Amino acid sequence: MQPTLLVLAAGMGSRYGGLKQIDPVGPGGETVLDYAVFDAVRAGFGRVVFVIRRDFEAIFREQVGAKYAGRIAVDYVFQSLDALPSGRRPPLGREKPWGTGHAVWCARGVIRENFAVINADDFYGANSFVQLANFLGGAGRGTAPARGAVAPVEFAMVGFRLDRTLSENGAVARGVCTVASGHLRAIVEQTGLHATDVGPGQKFGGDETVSMNCWGFTPEIFPALDEQLQAFLDFPAQGGAVPAAAAVDPLKGEFYLPAAVAAMMGKGEAVVRVLPTVGTWFGVTYREDKPRVQAAVAELVRSGAYPAKLFPS
Repeated sequence: MQPTLLVLAAGMGSRYGGLKQIDPVGPGGETVLDYAVFDAVRAGFGRVVFVIRRDFEAIFREQVGAKYAGRIAVDYVFQSLDALPSGRRPPLGREKPWGTGHAVWCARGVIRENFAVINADDFYGANSFVQLANFLGGAGRGTAPARGAVAPVEFAMVGFRLDRTLSENGAVARGVCTVASGHLRAIVEQTGLHATDVGPGQKFGGDETVSMNCWGFTPEIFPALDEQLQAFLDFPAQGGAVPAAAAVDPLKGEFYLPAAVAAMMGKGEAVVRVLPTVGTWFGVTYREDKPRVQAAVAELVRSGAYPAKLFPS
C-alpha cells in the first residue's frame, strides 16, 4: 500500500504575518507546500491529508487542494480547540489548539496506512521524500525483544544539519538530536537560536542533527498519542507527575509531537531511525525570509530539479 503524506497546515503564521501556506514562492506561483506535494507524488506517496482549520477551509480547498486534482488523492481533517477525546472539554480561557501532537492525533480516523508528517511551510527537498517512501514501504517492528517482550515499533525522522536550518531574520527553535548507531536517542528543544549563535566558538558548531518535523510513522502511533493526550489534559488538575509531552500551563501549553515520540522511546514502545538528508532545508518563518526562499527555488528550477511550472493546467 502506498504511504500517505500528512501535512500540518493549521498554523496561523503569526510571526509571518499572514497565511503563509498559500503564499507563492515559485516562478509559476507555486507555494512551498506545492513543492512538497510534487516531491511526494514522484516519490510514490498515494494520498495527501491536510490538517487545517475550519475558518480557512474554503480558501484552502480552492487555492491549494484543487490544484492536486487528478495527481494525488486529497483529504482534510480539522484541528480545533474542542477536538478532544470523548468527554473532554478545553479549560476556560484556552484560546488555541493543542500543538503538533494534537494535530497528528486529529488524523487518527482517516489514516490506516504508514504515513509521513511534515509542516506545510517547510521545504524539505526531494531526497527527504524518497527516503521516507523507502522507509515506509518496509516499516514495522524494530529490533527483536527479549523473550516474552513486545518489539518496539520503528519510526523514522529525517535529520538536517543545524547550520542549514537557520533564519537570518530572527530567532528560531530547533530540536537538537542525539544520534547513535543511526537511531535517535534524544531531542532537546533549543529556543532563541540566531544564525550568529552557530559556528566556531559557539555553543553549537552547526553540524548537529536537528529535527524539522519530518517524520515517518506507522498507525501504531495513534493509540500512544491518545493515551498521552489524555495524560496531558489531566495535568495539572489531577495533581500527578508532568507527562513527557506536557507543558505546565493548561491555557498555553502544547502537546508536542517530538515529546510524544520521545515518551514512546522512553517506555521502549518505539525506536526511531534517523534518515540523514543531503538536501538543504529552507522555510518562511518570517516574511523577510521569502526573498531568500524565492531565490533558492529559482536556482533549483534553473538546475533542472523542478519544472518551471509544477502543476500546469
